[in-house]
Amino acid sequence: MKMIQTPVKGMQDFLPEDMALRQHVLGVIRDTYGRYGFTEIGTPAMEHIGNLTGKNGGENEKLIFKVEKRGRDLEKSLRKIREDETLGPEEAGTELSDSALRYDLTVPLCRYYANHKNDLPTPFKALQIGDVFRADRPQKGRFRAFTQCDIDILGDASVMAEIELIAATSDALRKIFSQAGVYGFTVHVGDRRILRAMAKSAGFTEDEYDEVFIILDKMDKIGPEGVREELIRAGYDPQKVDRYVGFFLQYGEAEASDPAAFIRKTCGDAIEPEAERELAAILQAVSGMIGSDITLKFDPTLVRGMSYYTGTIFEITIDNYSFSIAGGGRYDRMVGRFCGQDAPACGFSIGFERIITILRDLGWKPDGSMVKRAYLVDLKSAQTRIAEVFGYAQAQRAEGACVIVQPLKKNAKFQVETLEKMGFGQILKVYGDTPLA
Repeated sequence: MKMIQTPVKGMQDFLPEDMALRQHVLGVIRDTYGRYGFTEIGTPAMEHIGNLTGKNGGENEKLIFKVEKRGRDLEKSLRKIREDETLGPEEAGTELSDSALRYDLTVPLCRYYANHKNDLPTPFKALQIGDVFRADRPQKGRFRAFTQCDIDILGDASVMAEIELIAATSDALRKIFSQAGVYGFTVHVGDRRILRAMAKSAGFTEDEYDEVFIILDKMDKIGPEGVREELIRAGYDPQKVDRYVGFFLQYGEAEASDPAAFIRKTCGDAIEPEAERELAAILQAVSGMIGSDITLKFDPTLVRGMSYYTGTIFEITIDNYSFSIAGGGRYDRMVGRFCGQDAPACGFSIGFERIITILRDLGWKPDGSMVKRAYLVDLKSAQTRIAEVFGYAQAQRAEGACVIVQPLKKNAKFQVETLEKMGFGQILKVYGDTPLA
């Protein structure tokens, strides 16, 4: 049987130039976040199935790559499925699994923190970079296996956590894109408490919030009228829907510059007092920490897909692209699901694959500042000089240069052109009497 050459659908192979770009961007991210005091941790790619299906991941729970049980555990589950006729396809699939590939880094981080909190400082500033997996429909910038870059602050209930997360992420993205001559970011800031208060003021009940927010999250794609029609199709009272959608129709430039007035006008009777104060503090502090080319705005339509968010939420978009390139928020109640004691937590995730997609669209490549030399040895005339060439190459590597040694091929012209494309600016063909110095 012939082996398949292409990767599994939604997965990627990376050529050397792809890896060079990815490693460069990761280097900027690590360096920037390190300057803000974040320390890197690691968690396994595989998680307990119960952790990933505990209604923490919202829509992502429908995209889990489940891992089948093994041995006697699998036999026992198969027997249970045969005997229990009430199990539907979803329940049967879960019964056959005891673990799954993680769909994000936040759930694993909360398990990690609950498990190691006695050995960690408070607050704990974590940087986590790793692959995550979702059985999604692949499209440009969206894959089934992709890299996430997260920073999180656990143990800080104050707005200082949000302020630092937004500032650090804006700083990292600005450094990455300014190298490619790209400017024009918008940092969108909202709050789940404001969303809940607006829904309450419109007449929705608490058990309806999640579905209402999922539909509201489509506002940028289908517009207010589309949100209205979809809410009515979902069975909600048209009067409540019209009142709710009407809140967002009132939002304009004046409301963007005065979030407090908008909040009081739409949900002042239902909002938690500290939510308005904290939003104002965040906007004021962050505005003084980011560059003049970055726009900071209050966005009442911002939802974020994960149901675990409890307070402030944020996203970053870039001009001329229809998707966000970073997002996050506060999730104060997730750690408690692992250890029975809540801990304040807030995080921001960079859309690494989307950044790489944009940079590749622009044809941008990192500047190879390292000296790159190649020695092409003619094995007919310089066979006895191989040890000498390798010794010379080793000495130059010790001085910080990138040096490769290859046999000189018959098609030397093509060989040289290939090395030049790889960034080797100094190429020497070595014959029997060629000086190396």
